[in-house]
Amino acid sequence: MPLSLHNTLTRKKEVFAPIDAKKVRMYVCGPTVYDFAHIGNARPVIVFDVLYRLLRHVYGEAHVRYVRNITDVDDKINAAAKANGENIRDLTERTAKEFHADTKALLCLEPDVEPRATEHIAEMIAMIERLIASGHAYEAEKHVLFSVQADKDYGKLSHRNRDEMIAGARVEVAPYKRDAADFVLWKPSPDDLPGWDSPWGRGRPGWHIECSAMSEKHLGPSFDIHGGGLDLIFPHHENEIAQSECAHGGAPFARYWLHNGFLMVEGAKMSKSEGNFRTIRDVLGEAPGEAARFAMLMGHYRDPLDWTSERLMQAIYGLDRFYMALRGIDAAPAAIPVRVLEALDDDLNTPLAIARLYELLGELNTANTTADKARWAGELRAGGLLLGLLQQDSEAWLQGETIDPNEISDAVVKRLEERDWIDEQIRLRLAARQTKNFAEADRIRTDLALKGIILEDGPKGTTWRRAG
Repeated sequence: MPLSLHNTLTRKKEVFAPIDAKKVRMYVCGPTVYDFAHIGNARPVIVFDVLYRLLRHVYGEAHVRYVRNITDVDDKINAAAKANGENIRDLTERTAKEFHADTKALLCLEPDVEPRATEHIAEMIAMIERLIASGHAYEAEKHVLFSVQADKDYGKLSHRNRDEMIAGARVEVAPYKRDAADFVLWKPSPDDLPGWDSPWGRGRPGWHIECSAMSEKHLGPSFDIHGGGLDLIFPHHENEIAQSECAHGGAPFARYWLHNGFLMVEGAKMSKSEGNFRTIRDVLGEAPGEAARFAMLMGHYRDPLDWTSERLMQAIYGLDRFYMALRGIDAAPAAIPVRVLEALDDDLNTPLAIARLYELLGELNTANTTADKARWAGELRAGGLLLGLLQQDSEAWLQGETIDPNEISDAVVKRLEERDWIDEQIRLRLAARQTKNFAEADRIRTDLALKGIILEDGPKGTTWRRAG
């Protein structure tokens, strides 16, 4: 079954055909680094990580290039730094590091390239100069603006009329604009804000030109897939198309546009005033990253998703079932199961792919021989690979969380000490049972259970896991 993706540009599902099968290229809008990323930001990170894994499987790792940018010059950053009394550079470095820690915890692969806006100012200036030269942009009062009337195709992604676009853009209707819908490519910077020398004076770029310049630098003027959240269709992605295609004589920008649906929290739009605002870090404090990832993939990427405590608990219980079944089995090497691959080939149908994993779980649980168990365990592990699931050691999952040996912190030391203590309690319980002191053995088991530690005796000895 060929890979099919829903293209926002054409509003239909299409068979994916890359420009060059030996160089498949994808660009996804990344974070603006001024604060902890929220759970809504996690959705595109996870969705396009699955697509990246799938493309690498289909075309080969060496033939896929995934670019996800970091916006580190923006008015939100300036405002946050001022509010914190923090240096702008320190703020962006700190929050970018936090974002990377979050995505690692969510088991996402790193993109092949992660360009930063501040490192591509020269490319932005060059693109703006081309737009001015072609009559698609103009200078006014130290600003440079894109002229939407000069682009006959403007609006082809969002399919909005002019009045809707002006309202949706939420832009200032400044007196120096030729048209209210025109948007900023470059704006002046006072001395207390970041700025760069340009032909139009000291200033900084508008948001939209940043992605156009970075994608051109690392993927070329035309590439295969551009992704992001539904909220980016207009104005951000619409403006990217306009300025990129006009800067290259009308050459197509991205061929396939993919957008994930909105995310709510407990049935309402996420808002600090509503008390339901959740950062990725908040969620990671409630559950392991794999559980958050599983919960996100339980819904189709294009559908709205309601993030609830119940959804997260369902994900935890589901992973418990998988890892309990895989526990103690040496999985046989296996190819990606066709049934899982077919689900993902159908516009990244992750809910169906997860249903296929449960089918494999059923096969594993009913297998009677060691060879059959190894076979189905291997298929289950392989089936989870493209979803970024079921790749951990079963004991590590069931005992709470994996520990990064490169991470050094008080929290890691505390977790290691706790594991040593649990292992010591298991040893003392075994000694008590060997001397027939069953009352002491039962006391140790009960004491551990009260602390959320469940002991399980088996042919290979005693293992433990945390209570669900």
